[in-house]
Amino acid sequence: MTIEELADRLDHAAATRTPCEQLGELSQKDAYEVQRAVVDRRIRRGERAMGVKLGFTSRAKAAQMGVSDVIAGQLTTGMLLGHTFDLDPYIHPRIEPEIAFRLGRHSVVEAVAPALEIIDSRYRDFTFSLSDVIADNASAAGFVVGDWQPVGEVNDRDVILEFDGRIIESGSTAAILGDPMLSVAAADRLAAEYRIPLPPGSILLAGAATPAVAITPGTRVTAKIEGLGELEVAVRG
Repeated sequence: MTIEELADRLDHAAATRTPCEQLGELSQKDAYEVQRAVVDRRIRRGERAMGVKLGFTSRAKAAQMGVSDVIAGQLTTGMLLGHTFDLDPYIHPRIEPEIAFRLGRHSVVEAVAPALEIIDSRYRDFTFSLSDVIADNASAAGFVVGDWQPVGEVNDRDVILEFDGRIIESGSTAAILGDPMLSVAAADRLAAEYRIPLPPGSILLAGAATPAVAITPGTRVTAKIEGLGELEVAVRG
């Protein structure tokens, strides 16, 4: 199948909430070409590029998948959620706490905020190879950003994910590449290599500090990050 046909498959799966078959092995270059074609379809429907998310920033997760480098996906305005949202657009959504950076010229970090990301593989059974997940825009689906704050020390900060006031997962920002600030250089490198837009004003989701957790309607989700405060969202039932 062509790049455009593979992109159509993923775009249709997302639009109809119908999981599709995995794409099969692609080169990393071709997988990013499919990703760009998928995102281009969103842009043509009126969305705008907003930034980049990184995946496999956890060494443990990378080892589990047998990969040695991070991957990137693209964020668009259609993925930006309010503090209350529903799950209708997704197939099998999961949520994870993140650190968000706002980038200025030359990718200088201008501000930092707590964030929550919705990931949602478009593949059947939430299973995929490395090239599959790259093509599927690194499972990017939605994100919420908390209050922007001046840049301070963000490494080795405690992170807690709560559902309805109950701790579901906990971790440390050190799980993000050993230091979340390293995500900026990683994003720059991937953006340059695979022609991903990353202009001033872009948002960078640096990576998850805990495993992603499946969510259901009616849940109140809170991310607490030491030094950055907390972000709470309500998932409509």
